[in-house]
Amino acid sequence: MTEIDIIESERSLTIGTRGSPLALYQARLVQSLLMKAHQSDVQKFPIKIYKTTGDRLQGNLSEFGGKGLFTKELETALIDGDIDFAVHSMKDVPTQSQPELMISAILQREDPRDAFISNRVKTLMDLPQGATVGTASIRRRAQLLSLRPDIRFTLLRGNVGTRLEKLERGDCDATFLACAGLNRLKQSTVITEAISTDIMLPAPAQGAIGIECRREDRLAKTILTPLDHSKTHWAVIAERAFLMALDGSCKTPIAALAEFDTDMTFADMTVKDTTSKRGSQLTFRGAVFSKDGRDIFKRQAQIQCPSFEAAFDLGLSLGTDLKAEIGDRVLWDM
Repeated sequence: MTEIDIIESERSLTIGTRGSPLALYQARLVQSLLMKAHQSDVQKFPIKIYKTTGDRLQGNLSEFGGKGLFTKELETALIDGDIDFAVHSMKDVPTQSQPELMISAILQREDPRDAFISNRVKTLMDLPQGATVGTASIRRRAQLLSLRPDIRFTLLRGNVGTRLEKLERGDCDATFLACAGLNRLKQSTVITEAISTDIMLPAPAQGAIGIECRREDRLAKTILTPLDHSKTHWAVIAERAFLMALDGSCKTPIAALAEFDTDMTFADMTVKDTTSKRGSQLTFRGAVFSKDGRDIFKRQAQIQCPSFEAAFDLGLSLGTDLKAEIGDRVLWDM
């Protein structure tokens, strides 16, 4: 299929998304990148909003099945042909996908670090003894407990605005959000401290936006090709393979980050050539934590000039090896 075939095709392609401010930003970003890549107008790529199970549920999502709660309705719409693309935060996407579907493109990653936010102290380590941190993430909780076992926790979830409002009214002394989401929403000024990945390793695929389509939809896959950032895609494949090997879910305190040796500027995404081999060494770091943060199991490795297959094999082998080491010493069901 040629570029002329794509541009002249009468078929519009609908983008499906959740309705949160961050999800809408991500869908509109994909829409604008598609319009720019294919010199088309907004009618070519309309957006359709869905309310997912994760948006409707209250409380701790791990009690309702964890991963997949923010993608199920979008994937059903894809399979049914109601939409042509689904835009996801990749850290929300289950590692076992629907056989009819595939992640065809991943945009250049934003800053993958966790953002520490507090109105009371200037850094994470300045938290007073026994301070209360609001979070729904067992990964963040476990890593913070490994540093500060005195910290107490309260459940805090919802979109960015909701969490910041709860922090402002004093429900907790501090909270965490992803730097990527705050940067995208132009709210980076609320970040008290961007936590080094040497202190708090992020969730697998944190900061990455993925675009899912039907596996047999040749037109959709071709149209998405210019948006795919190969280095981000390789990194995310390695991280998700590590997660898959460990049977990871929202009940599993797993962290992972893959980076290239010239990574990462975290600049605003632009449509550009992503085939450059400069900075071709991929460094992978992964870890599993016990729920109290006392036990930490880590792996690190590097590979040169990875392919999708090599990146997947790296993450899978490290995860499989780590799972064998851990055995029954960590209880996954939190």
